[in-house]
Amino acid sequence: MTVRTTAPRRPRGVHAATAGMVAVALALALAVAAAAGDAAAAQPRGPVTVLYGGSLTNVMEHSIGPAFQTATGYTFNGMSAGSTAIVTEVKGGLVKGDVFVSASPKADAKLEGGAHGNWVSWYVEFGTTPLEIGYNPSSRFAHELMTEPWYQVVTQPGFLLGRTNPRTDPKGVLAVDAIKATAAAHHDPALLKILKTTAGVFPEQTLVGRLQAGQLDAGFFYAAEAKASGIPTVPLPQLNLSATYTATVLRGSPDTAAARAFVAFLLGRTGRHLLGGAGIGAIRPSKFVGSGVPPSVSGAAGRR
Repeated sequence: MTVRTTAPRRPRGVHAATAGMVAVALALALAVAAAAGDAAAAQPRGPVTVLYGGSLTNVMEHSIGPAFQTATGYTFNGMSAGSTAIVTEVKGGLVKGDVFVSASPKADAKLEGGAHGNWVSWYVEFGTTPLEIGYNPSSRFAHELMTEPWYQVVTQPGFLLGRTNPRTDPKGVLAVDAIKATAAAHHDPALLKILKTTAGVFPEQTLVGRLQAGQLDAGFFYAAEAKASGIPTVPLPQLNLSATYTATVLRGSPDTAAARAFVAFLLGRTGRHLLGGAGIGAIRPSKFVGSGVPPSVSGAAGRR
């Protein structure tokens, strides 16, 4: 007897149903890919140019900048100089930036109002660090600086004391204030002779290098920049002089969203942590001056 086998009969509509499922899956995959492409396109990208005081060079280049890039996707571009010098260059159209971070509110004031070009309408005071005497440990005067009053040592013959130009840098103004106040307190006219020469006056961004190279015995530095460069210091607690760091978004910023994101990052938890590790004490609460502060910036300052 012959047994006939018959292949199972495929139900009607299977081919059509399969084709339909494939079409749906393909459409879904295309939709997901398109959404992913839109999300990628929406991610922050592009540069944010930050103009900052020279005393912040180390923390900006090695800490804040890289962390900001990782957290946001923007690219950090920094330029350092004396805060007052940056103001002059901004007003003169010599530099263009998104954010200005200064070492003194007085620098921001020179960018406010119609008389100054309306470059800023607000700024925030976020950190502070004291003025100190930083010295080269290889200097022949190093031991005396550690054991004797600094104002008696710096006036000795051959001592090379560095400072920045008060016309271009707030730290230079504080150095002049320190010398004048100390000379008056100790009736020491010899100190004032330091101010009659420009031999020890250098751009802020070069002062650390000159000290480390042995071109100076000591100089006026902020505690934060001295710490970052491993420079030993002599504190000046009796003078109570310090930098007050501020941040703002400049008018005409090429990328306002990026600028606001940077200031918000600076005021946020990660930014404050990095600044604190660099020796910059937080001003709590952050002090906002002016009008038109973006909610994203003021909100970041309120988060802990």
